[in-house]
Amino acid sequence: MKILIAEDDYNIRRGLVDVLSHEGYDVIEAENGQHAIEQFKQFSPDFVILDIMMPMQDGYSVCREIRKQNEQIPILFLSAKDEEIDRVVGLELGADDYMTKPFGIHELRARIKAIAKRCLHNQRSPIDDNSFAFGDLIIYPKELKAKRADVEIELTLREIKIISCFYQHKNQVVTRDMLFDYAWGYDYLPNSRTLDQHISKLRKAIEWDPTEPAMIKTVHGAGYRYS
Repeated sequence: MKILIAEDDYNIRRGLVDVLSHEGYDVIEAENGQHAIEQFKQFSPDFVILDIMMPMQDGYSVCREIRKQNEQIPILFLSAKDEEIDRVVGLELGADDYMTKPFGIHELRARIKAIAKRCLHNQRSPIDDNSFAFGDLIIYPKELKAKRADVEIELTLREIKIISCFYQHKNQVVTRDMLFDYAWGYDYLPNSRTLDQHISKLRKAIEWDPTEPAMIKTVHGAGYRYS
């Protein structure tokens, strides 16, 4: 999912870029309102995070312009303003949610996930058309989750990408470079520890016994295999 972050405070913007990129999102930056509109038209993001007080054009006017082009894209406002009227104006302009600064990054991630799920649910055809079996799990990419019987397992976008890579190469050796290219992108500089941490976390989430993985198996000296 591509997320446009429009925020004139460099430190806040870069912090959001780092966190959301690590979560597996493709992040586009804009340093002012005019730049945000240009980036939106050029890259067609799937989600927009807008600061309200920005130079050139404020978040409200950017929201109006985006809504003229796309009525369904999720929009989350960030603002240092905490007056009820400001929240009301933002929501009446078509924003899906509103957060005041300072905010916790865990809450921001949760809100992005919740908003994205809600909007994708409203836009999509039945989710079964987009699900696939992975071992004894059913993976729902748009929902960012898996199901085993009646148990739901929450997954990150990065974990969905990793699972999808294994699924598309079932019974084949998937090298570390293949996983980096698929789940992180060709421009990412590989870090073995990063991949090991993600595979370990994913195994804990989906394997019956993470110490003896049955789905994602290590192929020593080569990579991994899903079978």
